[in-house]
Amino acid sequence: MRKTSAVLASLSLAVLALTGCTASASSDGAACDRGGDDKILNIADVSGDLGSLPDVSVFGPVKTDKTSFADVTVGDGLALGSDFQPVVLDIAFYGGDSGKKLYQSEFNGDGSRVHSIDYWAQRSAGLSGVLECATEGSRVLAVLTPEDFGEQNVEAFGLAKDETIVAVVDVLDVMPSKATGALQFNDASGLPTVVRAPDGTPGIIVPDVPAPTKTVTQTLIKGDGPKVKEGDAVVSNIMSVGWDDKKVTTNTWGTEASISAAPEQLIGATVGSQVLVVFPEADGSPSTVVVVDILGAVTAPTQ
Repeated sequence: MRKTSAVLASLSLAVLALTGCTASASSDGAACDRGGDDKILNIADVSGDLGSLPDVSVFGPVKTDKTSFADVTVGDGLALGSDFQPVVLDIAFYGGDSGKKLYQSEFNGDGSRVHSIDYWAQRSAGLSGVLECATEGSRVLAVLTPEDFGEQNVEAFGLAKDETIVAVVDVLDVMPSKATGALQFNDASGLPTVVRAPDGTPGIIVPDVPAPTKTVTQTLIKGDGPKVKEGDAVVSNIMSVGWDDKKVTTNTWGTEASISAAPEQLIGATVGSQVLVVFPEADGSPSTVVVVDILGAVTAPTQ
């Protein structure tokens, strides 16, 4: 694989009624209203540190006809304000009748397990409402109806068709949904212009001039997060466009964010930045423009 294609590959992801509202900040700075029902806190005793497998005693049988939740601990971090915003969480499920643990995620501190509300909602539809506007650092206690838990899940865990499921969710890391920071001035001529929709989705305007003959990297927005280091995995949204045909060839916006080893063009960039990279034509492959929003930089734990 030619170098340009390898870098592009490394920038891409292999596809994969409420009460007591509180307000928190979402990634775009807008208010995010968090619902909840504090009565849910009476269905179980939950103890232990955030990110460690909790000690849970369910006061069963727990019965409900609607999915509900309450925050056991409210974190002061960023809120989940969109379905595809990157999030790292741990989750455990318990039978509402027996209190028996049905499933637990890793609870191993691995910050590279980045997904989204949409990812978890595909596995249990009720988690969509449970996670909406949850803040980083929160522990959530929820009850899921069999319908919202999913018929296949109910069968797989040998639950009764009308059995309620109790869930404990630790929201460990919430990343921004788009680049946030200071716009940067770049005086180089003959390079693409980038415009942005309110949700951050970029539009790349390629000029009608010859493409550069060397790789060009520009910071368009400079975030105030930590620097990307060699060996980090970068969580990002990516759009790439062919220089000559102006066609979009890669777009992760509106899907799961990409997570991949940091390419050399992003080493030293700060989290929250938007970076423009132009790859010249090489080895028969056309020149390509790539815009990357750096949403996070994580390191998986050593085994």
